[in-house]
This record gives sequence, structure tokens and C-alpha cells, in this order.
Amino acid sequence: MKIALLDSGLGLLAAAAAVRALRPDAALVLSSDPAGMPWGPRTPEDVTARALACARAAAAHRPDALIVACNTASVHALPALRAELEPALPVVGTVPAIKPAAAAGGPVAIWATPATTGSPYQRRLIRDFADGVPVTEVPCPGLADAVERADETEIDAALAAAAALTPPDVRAVVLGCTHYELVAERILAAVRRPGGPAVTLYGSAGAVAAQALRRIGAGPRLEATPGDGLVVLQNGRETGLPVAAPAYAEGRVLGAVSPARG
Repeated sequence: MKIALLDSGLGLLAAAAAVRALRPDAALVLSSDPAGMPWGPRTPEDVTARALACARAAAAHRPDALIVACNTASVHALPALRAELEPALPVVGTVPAIKPAAAAGGPVAIWATPATTGSPYQRRLIRDFADGVPVTEVPCPGLADAVERADETEIDAALAAAAALTPPDVRAVVLGCTHYELVAERILAAVRRPGGPAVTLYGSAGAVAAQALRRIGAGPRLEATPGDGLVVLQNGRETGLPVAAPAYAEGRVLGAVSPARG
């Protein structure tokens, strides 16, 4: 079994690690666009073109499913990706986990990129899944870029700025950018308040990984023999994991996988 993932950069690591946790035997193809990262400020047409380029590079390695491990690409490029690749290659998009967060009762904060915060797409999800639940949209300028570079100082500054905009009574924080999942514990620490309510984070990586397996009729096999397949593509060229990847637990997990071609 082979699962491909695409994103502008390191945001795909969380979903890739989730696939690895559910199916240690799965080969992985990671296709990213560091030359065009970040995708958030780009036009929908540009995001779609870049996502298609990443997808085509990954599809050349004949995966069984493709995960669009990026909220921005899922918003703008998913129809084009599915039109070109399905049904031969199932395509699974990423949706912020607003529904389960709201179901827990709220109040809810949604941390997202400035481009996503307040967007018609996010507002529609709030309307459809969080009606009647207090929701605060929190823009996080610079956080995805800082995570991409593993810049500790900039990560701390971006976390502090976003935490300052997060109401002290929130009980759930939705991670509306896949990059944020790489610093989930630091986000949790930033939003905790002395004497305040317990806060739960809601990411998408686990759900997306499970959905990709369902699409190809494969369930978890935690006892499976670890696979040795890892192909890393950057702007269509085969390379190794980005130098910043080992800064995160998910990157270290994938770094233990032997590179393979195919």
C-alpha cells in the first residue's frame, strides 16, 4: 500500500505520521512546493495550479490514495484535483475540525492563517456545524512560516500573539492550518489560563489519515511490519526530508523510515 500527501511545505508531516501510526507498513510519497510556500496569500488559480503540479508528481509514483494535507489547497484545488485524478486515484481533502469541536459545547477558537480567517469557506463551516456555539476566529500571521523554518523565536512570538486574541474561557481550539499540528503542545500551553477551563485541541491529521485508508478499503494494522518506503518530492524533484523536519516529532518518525524509490 502506498499513500501520497501534498502540501506547500511541512504541513503534510502530521498526516503522514498519522498514516504511519495506523499502517506502519504503508509506503509514503510526500510532495511539496517549497518554491511557492506559503499558499495562503496566493490566488485560488495559483493554488490550484501548484497543487495540481504536486499531485501529478506524486501520482507518477502510483499511490493508492492522495491526501491533500493542506486547508488552503482543499478549499481551492480539491474539485480540480478530483476531476483530474479520480476515480483512478482517490483524493482526500482536509477540513478544519469545527464540527467535533462545536459538538463538545464550546466556546471554540479557530486558529487559522489570516487568509482563511473570516473567509466565506470558514464562515460557512461555522454556520453549518457550530450554530449557537460561541466561536472566535483567531488569525495567526507568521505562524505557518515560522513552523516551516522551525524558527523557535518566531514561533513563540506568533503563538503569544494568537493566544492574546483567544478568549480566556475557550474550551476548544481548532487547528485550521496543518502546519499548526506540528506545534500542538505549544499551542495548548499558550492558551491555558491559570484557573481557567481545560482546553482541547482539534486537529485533522488523524481523521484524514483514517479517511484515506477507508477510501481504499484498508483498515488499521498496528501490528504490521514497518515499511521502508519513503519518497520525498520538492517541486517535483526527488530529495530527502527538509532540514527542518527533524525539529518535530512527526518528522523524526518519518526520518526513521528508509528512503525508497518507486
